[in-house]
Amino acid sequence: MASQRRISGETTANQLRSMPFWPLAATLAVQTLATMALYSIPAVAPEVARDLNVSGTLVGSFVAMAYGVGILSALVSPGLVIRYGGVRATQAVLLAAAGMLVLAACGSGVTGLAWSAVVLGLGYGAAAPASTHLLVPQTPRPVFNLVMSLRQIGVPLGGVLAALILPPLTLAIGWRPALMLELGPVLLLAVLMQLPRRHWDSGRESGRRVFGPALLQPFALLAESRFRRLSVAAFVYAGLALCLTAFMTMQLTTVVGLSLVQAGQILAAYQIAGSISRPIWGWIADRLLSPAQTLAVHGVGMAVCACLTGFYSSVWPPWAVLTNAMLAGCTAGGYTGVAYAEYAALGGARRTEATGLGTAILFAGGMAVPPLFGLAVTALGGYRTSYLIGAAAALASGVLMALPQRGR
Repeated sequence: MASQRRISGETTANQLRSMPFWPLAATLAVQTLATMALYSIPAVAPEVARDLNVSGTLVGSFVAMAYGVGILSALVSPGLVIRYGGVRATQAVLLAAAGMLVLAACGSGVTGLAWSAVVLGLGYGAAAPASTHLLVPQTPRPVFNLVMSLRQIGVPLGGVLAALILPPLTLAIGWRPALMLELGPVLLLAVLMQLPRRHWDSGRESGRRVFGPALLQPFALLAESRFRRLSVAAFVYAGLALCLTAFMTMQLTTVVGLSLVQAGQILAAYQIAGSISRPIWGWIADRLLSPAQTLAVHGVGMAVCACLTGFYSSVWPPWAVLTNAMLAGCTAGGYTGVAYAEYAALGGARRTEATGLGTAILFAGGMAVPPLFGLAVTALGGYRTSYLIGAAAALASGVLMALPQRGR
């Protein structure tokens, strides 16, 4: 038994040593900075709403617009990645993030925010397909979910940076200058990504078509029931997760009565919990449960946390809000690594297209749900009913993922 444990430990150590460290670090950095740009507006939503004299619930429309345009870039990205390379695609993501920051900071009112969301969306959808294209060939199968989950840490990590850095900066210098300070790291990383391009993008196919019928090729995968089931859950999970992040600072400042900095700290705790939990969920999906079972657990957890979030009020102590936010971060903020890994695994040789499909589905949830959620909050005069509906949808999706899969 001791020798078997030693061999197993040596095997795990060898697998971890063979992980693609530099591609993982690079794609993680790209995802982090791009997501920080996306979450910058929600992180300072009360100040933006006050400055522009608009309702804070319009933040959901900003996020939805970015994700809506991101659907197009997700569908275009498989062709772009295969034709020009994963590195070039990640540079396009960073340039889109830079364009968003400039337009949001220098544009005029709501129009500037709208155009900034469009520009970010034009690149943001390519992040996951490009990263998958770079990582999958270099990743051992026994740590596949772990590696993909580690890359996805960039999403909550970007949210953490936005939530911790931007609120105090906004109070000190204003939200527009605060956005401009993000520009330097984004442009620097875009330049640094050029260094490994010759090696990492060596397998480009110059004759690959990008537009036309190629745009719809990822949707052909939905002919298989396993992709349809995964996509239903991904749509619901993404929509509910975006509601939790996009409306958190508004709910905590207007309903619970916390300050903007306190609300930002709780949002950061949510994102930190998501960052820490993602590799743990990836390890669980590799070793203890199947990816589908792991995603089912996420659905149940999201449902519980969304119910509790709907009942926030001024009598809730900050520690209780913080606890629920962290639990929500572990579920609503922790599922995407396993989801993307499952899309890539089911796609096989078509992994880039499968990840493009997954990105489009996730972004569709992010586009459709937050605006509807915001309208419901306004119409119903509160967050409770909207969160209870979201909780029911998450629970149903979790049950769907737990059911045995039959056939294709």
